[in-house]
Amino acid sequence: MAYATTSRRQTGRRPVMPTRKTGTWKLAYADFLTALVAFFMLMWLVSGVSKEDRAVIASEFTGKPVSTAFHSDQAVSGAAELLALLRQSEGLKAAGESVQLSSDATGVRIELVDTAGRPLFETGSGALTADGAALIQAAAMSLSGLPYALSIEGHTDAFSMTGAASSNWELSSQRANEARRALEMAGFGTDRVKAVTGYADTRPLNAGQPHLAANRRISLQVHLAD
Repeated sequence: MAYATTSRRQTGRRPVMPTRKTGTWKLAYADFLTALVAFFMLMWLVSGVSKEDRAVIASEFTGKPVSTAFHSDQAVSGAAELLALLRQSEGLKAAGESVQLSSDATGVRIELVDTAGRPLFETGSGALTADGAALIQAAAMSLSGLPYALSIEGHTDAFSMTGAASSNWELSSQRANEARRALEMAGFGTDRVKAVTGYADTRPLNAGQPHLAANRRISLQVHLAD
């Protein structure tokens, strides 16, 4: 261990002898304790900061952009919560097989599908049946109290419209717009509709079964963020 020394002249012919100063170690120990207390204070403060804020603080020191991983985690969690909420909707539960719900990182998808006992649209037409209108209204009631925007998609099966002047593209677009109008009439605000699109038979529920009746459907994509 190194010690601080001082020189003191002795009387007589004796050479100058180094004299050790005592107490210097106390200053070093005090500095160490101060640094240790500051470290624990910093850890205590950081422990109360959210994951997002810690990422921002880290980026200030590293110069690297803030990672978006936690945003993805939040989106997945939000979609799962929204899915659970919609599954509790009495109107959607009462529709049985006519409603299919799923979620992903962007939000929740509500599939309103055609069934043998409950067709959504008149055959070869964009007009909703009474059951289809009731189903759209149930979806609107389930979504009206939520703050999320919506995209509306129209789909058909792979059967061509023989002898008709329009194709499945026009038909799917007509049905998507008919669903939009029905949602608006049920109280769903027009400012919350992001897109209305017809996909014809290009996106079947099951890629191997494009002719299924369930492919004649309306897809409502609920967006958690803009």
